[in-house]
Amino acid sequence: MFRGIHSVNMDAKGRLAIPAKFRELLNGASEGQLVITIDPVARCLAVYPLPQWEEIQAKIEKLPSLNPNAKRMQRLFIGHASDCELDANGRFLIPPPLRAYASLEKKLVLLGQGQKVEIWSDELWQSQLTSMLEDSDGMESLPEEMQSLSF
Repeated sequence: MFRGIHSVNMDAKGRLAIPAKFRELLNGASEGQLVITIDPVARCLAVYPLPQWEEIQAKIEKLPSLNPNAKRMQRLFIGHASDCELDANGRFLIPPPLRAYASLEKKLVLLGQGQKVEIWSDELWQSQLTSMLEDSDGMESLPEEMQSLSF
């Protein structure tokens, strides 16, 4: 399970060094084999260990191909997916189209999300975080499934 938040830097070639905590999980779950794709809802990227991605892709592929919303999800999520591999230094290359989609520059934020890691531009993440914290309807707009949870 990926948890926590990390500030990292991307080098000029578009390589990102994964923090040791996440690297251990990725190597254990998939021997460093990753899939990176866009998040179709937010301007960030999602990184999955290959086995988790294969399960997700299978579910997306089963969506009805004549449904325009399902087709959109297939095109966005699967169409932008890119296979990556951690190198000996725990780095991987983020393809240029994905960097452009998420407005990634040097300063990035990695956000653990259970089965995946989100990659955010530091600037976009700070804006998103501020927006979430200032949302006056925050608790009222929680999904019904979340309202029944106790923390």
